[in-house]
Amino acid sequence: MPAFDLPLPELERHRPEPEEPPDFDEFWQGTLKDAAQRDPLVSVRVVETGLRLTETLDVTFRGFAGDPVRAWFSRPARSRELLPAVVEFAGYGRGRGLPHERLTWVNAGYAHLLMDNRGQGDQYGCGGDTPDPQSGSTPGGPGPAARGLLAPERYHYRRLITDAVRAVAAVRALPGVDATRTAVVGNSQGGGLALAVAGLLPDLTAALVTAPFLCGIRRALDLTDASPYGEIAAYLAVHRGAETAAYRTLSYMEGISFARRAHAPAHFGVGLRDTVCPPSGAYAAFNRYAELAGADPRKEIHAYPYNGHEGGEAVHVRRQLAWLAAVLEVSSSRG
Repeated sequence: MPAFDLPLPELERHRPEPEEPPDFDEFWQGTLKDAAQRDPLVSVRVVETGLRLTETLDVTFRGFAGDPVRAWFSRPARSRELLPAVVEFAGYGRGRGLPHERLTWVNAGYAHLLMDNRGQGDQYGCGGDTPDPQSGSTPGGPGPAARGLLAPERYHYRRLITDAVRAVAAVRALPGVDATRTAVVGNSQGGGLALAVAGLLPDLTAALVTAPFLCGIRRALDLTDASPYGEIAAYLAVHRGAETAAYRTLSYMEGISFARRAHAPAHFGVGLRDTVCPPSGAYAAFNRYAELAGADPRKEIHAYPYNGHEGGEAVHVRRQLAWLAAVLEVSSSRG
């Protein structure tokens, strides 16, 4: 492994002391209490996709501050049984794209909700449909990773993490879903969101987290200039002297802190040559996962020594499919 991050034996023992504010829990409890006071669903509309074996709904649900958030909800056509749900979060700069783009979880027999990223969608893929009316950003302003960086109440990821939590509430309210069996999945930014949701919702069935963003944030900013961390560094290069405020804001979004509070079984993946989301962040979250939960959930991590941010790609997805099927089988037998 190149000398970018820690060697694998050290990664496997990497348990940095959490740097979290004393009111971390109060901050998120207050944020989510406001969001939970609203019914999650705004509208549900059938869409024609040309796929005969998949049914898709165009869903709008209420996210942070009641803002409308778009999502695709798909399930196997003509299936009338209650299905376990997989809520997927997209990567940085992506939107929900087109409904036929992500069919793996539907083809595996799950109900699948793909959440749009508010204020994103213009960097990769086929775009998004959800604005961020709370951002106050202007043309030419900072990217999402730096929007509102100097105050946790105004930071983009406070809103996006809240949207992700509300996406779980939304999928549980949709027809044909077994609300007692809900998993979250994501890669990169999506992995960070899945980890945050796992830390904020104690009743998830499983969390599948790959190359998570916002884990070991201070260390990552020291290691890499790649986006999205590079956008935070570029912002601070202009706003000299704002580091203290920025790090305070980021401490409320730290994936290691969410991981410590999680309860659900967890499946991690990481490329050891990842220069976008350094592997030490994923290992720190994994090694401290569920330590405050009063439980010892099933967890495993798969490392790909010669891969970067792409990780294990299809090989890793195959592992995810087998692992989630086994976890759901156990949860069904206990139910």
